[in-house]
Amino acid sequence: MVQKAKILLVDDRPENLLALEAILSALDQTLVRASSGEEALKALLTDDFAVILLDVQMPGMDGFETAAHIKRRERTRDIPIIFLTAINHGPHHTFRGYAAGAVDYISKPFDPWVLRAKVSVFVELYMKNVQLREQAALLRLQLDNGEEGSGGESSEPAGVLAELSARLAAVEEQAEALSKQLGDHADAAAVATAAHLERKLTGLRRALDALEPGTGGRPASLPTQQ
Repeated sequence: MVQKAKILLVDDRPENLLALEAILSALDQTLVRASSGEEALKALLTDDFAVILLDVQMPGMDGFETAAHIKRRERTRDIPIIFLTAINHGPHHTFRGYAAGAVDYISKPFDPWVLRAKVSVFVELYMKNVQLREQAALLRLQLDNGEEGSGGESSEPAGVLAELSARLAAVEEQAEALSKQLGDHADAAAVATAAHLERKLTGLRRALDALEPGTGGRPASLPTQQ
């Protein structure tokens, strides 16, 4: 069963949350509501999210302050944030949004198709990262089990490495297709996230290659979850 990504929707107005849910329901992912910055931060303590849609104008802790807290936490600092605002104070206000760590800044009323397309890109990037972490975890498990059963020397069968290599190749192919899909006009943050994913894939590929017979066994280190 394919795991769904979680998308955090943050807005103090219930009607706005309902509208966002209607727009994003076609993505068939898990939509989580938060009616304040404080509620959003609580949700981020326990769950992992692919992207956050954050309203700027909220009573109490506004969107900028909420984003600042998100970016200060190691667990959440890399989650993409899309700011949504009903007002436009010009370039300075927009710059403040990007300075707070947003990957995009969209003024209401926005085009539902555009918003859904932007969110879908970050969902795809998130799912590729999940796949990569699963491959790395499986590799570590197989290596640890092999060492325990051989007194410290790895005795992994060639079939396990072949299976892992094939799975990684599938993820590499999907990541390459996603990078091409982003094109030349994609958001800089989306391009940077895709490049980060490709670097992690390259690291995992090198680790796998080092496990091939005749290369000296287990590599010094494997890609860690980030």
